[in-house]
Amino acid sequence: MRDPIVEEVRKAREEHARKFNYDLEAICRDIQARQTKCGHQLVRFGPRKLSEVKTVNSSCAKMN
Repeated sequence: MRDPIVEEVRKAREEHARKFNYDLEAICRDIQARQTKCGHQLVRFGPRKLSEVKTVNSSCAKMN
């Protein structure tokens, strides 16, 4: 199934990454600069609490 919205987001992500030669640090600096400029927090993921971390199901662990 093709989703035009997903395709559009992937295209924008690819163009943005290419603009910075796929340098993750440069990409992050750009996003942080955009966040500062617009005044809205664009990325706000903090550390996850231990209770939020999912553990591997024991049946999956046996498969390895």
